Amino acid sequence: MKENAPLAADVKNLSFEEALKELETIVGKLENGQMKLQDAVDAYERGSALRKHCEKQLDAAESRLTVITAKDLKKDKNKQADSSAALEV
Repeated sequence: MKENAPLAADVKNLSFEEALKELETIVGKLENGQMKLQDAVDAYERGSALRKHCEKQLDAAESRLTVITAKDLKKDKNKQADSSAALEV
């Protein structure tokens, strides 16, 4: 179990693009089927950590975009309300 801690720490330092590129490389090697069993298991473990890291970053980006969109919609709604009020006067 201790072996996973350095693995997770290493993955956390990767950007989304770096992690995705490494994950794609691992998937390609696993699909090739030429790896020894232990190497394949180790690669799968690394790939799993990379996938989780990418998902976490995507979720964070999606949350930020949701907040930005909500703020923009609120601003647009307020502008429309102000415009409507000005027309009524």
